[in-house]
Amino acid sequence: TWKWVVGPMFLYLCERLVRFWRSQQKVVITKVVIHPFKTIELQMMKKGFKMEVGQYIFVKCPAVSKLEWHPFTLTSAPEEDYFSIHVRIVGDWTEGLFNACGCDKQEFQEAWKMPKIAVDGPFGTASEDVFSYEIVMLVGAGIGVTPFASVLKSVWYKYCHDATNLKLKKIYFYWLCRDTHAFEWFADLLQSLEAQMQERNNAEFLSYNIYLTGWDESQATHFAVHHEEEKDVITGLKQKTLYGRPNWENEFKTIAGQHPGTRIGVFLCGPEGLADTLNKQSISNSEADPRGVHFIFNKENF
Repeated sequence: TWKWVVGPMFLYLCERLVRFWRSQQKVVITKVVIHPFKTIELQMMKKGFKMEVGQYIFVKCPAVSKLEWHPFTLTSAPEEDYFSIHVRIVGDWTEGLFNACGCDKQEFQEAWKMPKIAVDGPFGTASEDVFSYEIVMLVGAGIGVTPFASVLKSVWYKYCHDATNLKLKKIYFYWLCRDTHAFEWFADLLQSLEAQMQERNNAEFLSYNIYLTGWDESQATHFAVHHEEEKDVITGLKQKTLYGRPNWENEFKTIAGQHPGTRIGVFLCGPEGLADTLNKQSISNSEADPRGVHFIFNKENF
């Protein structure tokens, strides 16, 4: 038995040593941004740190807890000179981080007062393959929208600098959330992307739909009065907010009809129930003919 145990144990110990060494490297917090509804953005720098879109890191703040590591999706793009995470204050550890960064104080905080942060990672996810397809469907549910912040930022950078080498030609983005207020920072990102694409006369590059799943009919009726206005009254985007849940069968059939003979990447960050639904739709709407349309399903779960 020991012959079979020694090999895996040696590899495990090597992996732990590498992770310990990476966690000891110096991390500098360059900027802390306070977003609405108790969400903070930490922008950091670390020597030799390289990332891809949609990856995540483990974060430890010794000032809050010397043992706890927490995973956070990177919301910055590889093209930026820093890496960032968005942290929503929902528990003791995140509350401690909020206070340690001085976010509970009104006055400006000096950089040297920022707490020490240890970072382990980054670690890969399915979202890294986004740029391998010409057509992609991105589906984010709730906090699962964070990996696509990195993806959409990176798309914007690539599009601005050299769009001719970009294989990706069309993005269908779906955002399912109970309340957009918790993710106003993401709506701001969509507004910026929407404006940039219109300036470059390519508004069709990004097609997005925002679904509010936690609103009742009376609330939806109240906002429907403003439906004729140029921008949505909830998100400030030109695309109107939808209520309820999407009809996935219709969505898949529509996209398949618009892009015949194409491999379409379907990327989800959300719950298992939604993953099962999208997986079934990807299979049922893919053609048996190798030259026909094929939906390739990729997922990650929180």
